[in-house]
Amino acid sequence: MRKYLVFVAVSVFLLSCADDARDNPNDEHGTKYSQKSSSEGSSSSVEADYPSSSSDVEEPSSSSEEVYSSSEEASSSSEAGSSSSEESLTSSSSVEPSSSSAEPSSSSVAPSSNSVVPSSSSAEPSSSSVAPSSSSAEPSSSSAGPSSSSEAESSSSVAPSSSSAEPSSSSSEPSSSSEAESSSSSSSSYGGLCEGFVEGTPREHYGQSKPQFCDERDGKKYVYVEIDEQTWMAENLNFAASNSKCGNNNSLSDSNTTSCDTYGRLYNWATAMNGSAGSDANPSKVQGVCPAGWHIPSDVEWSVLETAVGDSSTAGTKLKAASRWNSSGNGTDNYGFSALPGGYAESGGFIYVGNSGYWWSASEYDRNYAYRRRMGYDDSNVFRNRYDKSVLYSVRCVQD
Repeated sequence: MRKYLVFVAVSVFLLSCADDARDNPNDEHGTKYSQKSSSEGSSSSVEADYPSSSSDVEEPSSSSEEVYSSSEEASSSSEAGSSSSEESLTSSSSVEPSSSSAEPSSSSVAPSSNSVVPSSSSAEPSSSSVAPSSSSAEPSSSSAGPSSSSEAESSSSVAPSSSSAEPSSSSSEPSSSSEAESSSSSSSSYGGLCEGFVEGTPREHYGQSKPQFCDERDGKKYVYVEIDEQTWMAENLNFAASNSKCGNNNSLSDSNTTSCDTYGRLYNWATAMNGSAGSDANPSKVQGVCPAGWHIPSDVEWSVLETAVGDSSTAGTKLKAASRWNSSGNGTDNYGFSALPGGYAESGGFIYVGNSGYWWSASEYDRNYAYRRRMGYDDSNVFRNRYDKSVLYSVRCVQD
């Protein structure tokens, strides 16, 4: 019993000593530990620094170092406290505070570990800042795209320039063509029986100088005149087509005669048309027996000529030649048309030479009749009549 009471007394004493040790300001487990409040404040500052990390990523990392440093001081202080408690307590008692002091040291590491998170968080914004930089590189690449596109357009603009070179080359061809035309005016463009003849070579014809063209079919040359917008032969056609005739006094001949040299040959309507159908168009577009590039005038084209020189009532005088008409029936030949009294042929007879001239048109009245023009020595008119297609008249051609 005594031993038991002694043990209790010693235990009470020791417990009272232990309570005094708890009040030691250097004991971090004591109620008066001076570093405890500062450590909590430092820990609190770490929590407050997390939001700060969103605004400044460097500050949390720096604060965490301070906290870590502070925790080291706390750890160092706890070691000092632990060392101090070892001096006042027994060996077994000092172990508990030392073990207990290890917890704060571990606790101090946690803030340091937490401080790493903000540092890592700060790295993410930094990585995020790189992404926009990469994104900005893409627009830069995109801007290069339009630049490349503009180069393509610029290259495309070169293609038209190249294309424009082709028209330029093409333009040189017309130039060459125009040179050929210019050359044709000074050298012959004819072949065959007209080889060496120069288009437009003038010839004196009934007191007027008129240009000529050559009929390559037989080599004959014909003068022509321009009246208003028409170009007419200024003499009758003298091409020896099948069924055409020449006057020979009062008869007809298949062979050439002096009458044909002056008045040209005579043709029925079918021969004049060379088998083509009639036409009332302007131009008629019926070559008929005419040379290439020329055609038989339609009834309308004859009317256009008459109107161009005044009207049909006076056109005869203005279109007739100033010679070869009987009984002073010559015309004034104002336009160089030089109409001659070649007569006509019917039923094998050749009549009215010197008195009248007759010319076919390409227009027909019906299957038996076609329109013609007549001028007489005793008239100033140009007469329009329809007559039997079988009769032989003169032909004047109009240039296409």
